[in-house]
Formats: sequence, C-alpha cells, structure tokens
Amino acid sequence: MIKLIWRFLLLAILAAGFAWLADRPGTLTVRWLGREIEMTFVAGVAVAFIAVLAIWFFWSMFRRLWNSPQAVGQFWQFRKNRKGYDSLSRGIIAAGAGDATAAAKHAAIAGNALRDEPLVNVLAAQAAQLKGDRASVKRIFEAMTKSPDTEALGLRGLFADARQSGDVALARTYAERALTLNPRLAWAATAVLQLQSAARDYPAAAASLAQQVKSGLLPQAEGNTKQAAMLAAQALGVEDSNKQLALDLALKAHKLDPSLVPAAAVAARVLISQASQRKASKIIRDTWTLSPHPELADIQANLLPGDKPEARFERVRDLIKDHKGGLEGAVALARAAVKAQRWDVAREALKPHIESRPQARICALMADIEEAQGDKGRAREWLARALTAPRDPVWVSDGVASLRWTAVSPVSGEIVPCEWKAPFDMPEQLEADAPPAPVTPAVIEAPVKAITAPAMVVPQRPPDDPGLPEDFDAPSRKSIATDG
Repeated sequence: MIKLIWRFLLLAILAAGFAWLADRPGTLTVRWLGREIEMTFVAGVAVAFIAVLAIWFFWSMFRRLWNSPQAVGQFWQFRKNRKGYDSLSRGIIAAGAGDATAAAKHAAIAGNALRDEPLVNVLAAQAAQLKGDRASVKRIFEAMTKSPDTEALGLRGLFADARQSGDVALARTYAERALTLNPRLAWAATAVLQLQSAARDYPAAAASLAQQVKSGLLPQAEGNTKQAAMLAAQALGVEDSNKQLALDLALKAHKLDPSLVPAAAVAARVLISQASQRKASKIIRDTWTLSPHPELADIQANLLPGDKPEARFERVRDLIKDHKGGLEGAVALARAAVKAQRWDVAREALKPHIESRPQARICALMADIEEAQGDKGRAREWLARALTAPRDPVWVSDGVASLRWTAVSPVSGEIVPCEWKAPFDMPEQLEADAPPAPVTPAVIEAPVKAITAPAMVVPQRPPDDPGLPEDFDAPSRKSIATDG
C-alpha cells in the first residue's frame, strides 16, 4: 500500500512538472554536425527523459549479459545448497529416530553439498555412533577441534568417547581443555569435578568448586558445603604429617560449613595439641549446636589430657548445658557419667530414650549401670536387648554405611553429603515382624542337654542393608559402651 502511494505521488509530481512547463512555452534549438533542430522546450525535456530511460535500459541489459555466467553459477550453487540443507534436515531427523542407514546416507549428501557447514560433521558423528564405528566418530570429533567454531563440541565428543572406553585420564584431559576454552561450560565443569573427586584429588576439586561458584554454575550455599567437604578431607589426610596445614584447611572448612563435624574435630585436635584449648572448645560448641556428634563430645571431654573422669564429665555436662543435643547429647553425658561412676546421672540422662526401642549403645550403657549397681539380672536383660536393638548411627554416604566419614560417594565418586544416622531406616512394625534366621541342621540335631542358655534369635539382614561387619550388631558390652 505504501509503495502504491509513493508511485502515485511520483506520477503526480511528474504530471505537475510537465503541466508547469506546458504553461510556460519556449523554444529549444540544437545545432550539431551542421544541422539545426528546433523544438519546443517541453518536447526537448521529454526527449531527454526518454533518452535517459533508454540509456538505463541498455546499460541494465549489458550488465545482465555480462554477469550471466556468474548468475548461472549462483543459481546452481543455490540449488545445490538447498539440496544439501534438505538432506541435513532429513539426516538429523533420521539420527534422532535411530535410523543409522538413512542418517549416514543424508550425511554423505549433505557433506558433498555443504563442505563448510559445521552441522554436517555433527550429523556424520551421530550416524557413525549409531553404526558403532568409534574410529570414525573419533576422527570426526578430532577434526572438529581444529576449528574455533566447533572446538568445544569436538572436545565434548572426544570426552564422551574416552569415558565410554574407560580412559579416565584422557577424558579428564579433554574436559579440562574444554573448561579452559570456556569456564562456563557446565558439562565440562561437572565432568572435571566428578573425575577429580573420584580420584580423591581434593585440592583440585576444591579449586574447581571455587571456580564453579565464581562462574555462577553452582549456587553459593551448595558450593560452600562441597568445598568445605573437600577441605576437610584434605585436613584429615595431612593431620598426622603436617598439623599446621591440617589446621588451616580445617579452619577454612569450618568457616564455609560450621556444621561439618570432621572439620571441627580436626581443628579442635590440632588446637589442643598446640595448647589452645579455648579456641578448640569454641569450635566444638559452634559445631555441636548445629550437628551434635559423639566425637565432638569426646574431644571436649579430653580438652585437657590427663584429667580425671570427674573433670571430663563436668566438661561434657557443660557442653550440653546450652544445647542438649537430643539423643547424642544424652548418650555423651551418660558415657561420661559412667566413666565418672555417676550412675544416677547416667540413668537420668538415658531415661527419656529407653521407653520404646532404644539403640544398642543405650542398651549397653544401661547394662553397665545395672551391673555397677549390683543388678546382674537386669544387666543381662539389657545385653540381650542390645543384640536385637536398632542399629547405632554411623556415617552413611549414598546409601553405604561406614565407620569413618568420607567426602565422596563410594558408589559414584561424586561429592555427596555424608550423614550421621542409622545405616538404614525400617519401620518398627517391620522390624518386629522380621522372620527369624533359618536354623542350620547342626543346631537341629544337637542334643537338648547341650543347650545351657536360651537361644538368641538374630533377625536376618534387611535387603537394603549396605553391609556392615557381622559383629557390628552384636558387639561386646564394653565395645558398645565406648564406640561412637
């Protein structure tokens, strides 16, 4: 519509111009080559206008004829490119559908038509992967790494191929190279961190986590938690060989995550060895408030090496004065009270936790209390209950129980939280209804007179049990009372 308006305005201006010239008659005389041509001024303008149009027309025709070979070439190139892009589109669809033959066919057609198109290499790689031709896949991705436009994509393909073949070192090299190329590549950052943590390369993993937080690939809170775990693992590794380095690492970890028990424990032990009991006690109290743990209570009790059991008991009682610590606080106070022979205090501390189904460690402590107060029958009863009591808490990482804290998952090698809890959760009714262990023929054939004590029925290990030592559920009374 706008074009029509502009054309109409142009014609109106031309008509108005000719009308203006017609209202002002005049004569135009042209003398050229001995001849004289005389015409009106309006006719002269019209002739000039027509001459200009004729010159423009012939010049356009000349240009078209001059450029016709190039135009023909461009036309055929356009048709070739159109065919290539059509094959590229069809090939990508075929690859997505899992049709290896069609994908390879269209990749070949697109490769002949579109030699400089990066997507052709991607399609060719996908077709080769569908066929299982790993040599071709690797060759294509290596070729892609030579171009700045496709280098990151080629590195990712080489990384996936190396990881699939089990070459962890080469996979890590490709991922680190891609991360150097672009620090914001999420796949490269994740891969590098996973490989570093799986290899227990804690310093490199901590540096990678700091870079991920800085690049915005990881939330600040999650990054701090995982970085604290890496620093704590480093501190545990060098605690015996380099105490100052262990202290520095543990303090950094404690600052990033005050609830991390291993970091606080390492820092407190090193500070105690340096006669800095006040700083050690402050770190223990800060972490105890967030994550009560028996190791913290034990370190607090032994703040001054060589103290008598009564002094250790007072320090534990002072620790749980501001924050009770729930079950862990009660057990810690009861253990310290038993060692100090404060039987009434120990019994009172455990009283709220013995009503339902107390854990094995509580049963063992109650057995110690009853035996110390002369009731050996009740002591044997508590020991019997300890054999079938719910499991004591241990460190659980990715579903696997361990007596020691670990920074990375023993299953995947990734950085996952290691929690202090029972190794598995089972409803009380299911535990009570668990079938007894099958009786072996040797027990059935044994004479009745050989049985001098009631047989204890040990429940079968539940199917989701990650597996603990056989004696973990049925330790001796002393070991249950002292284990954390």
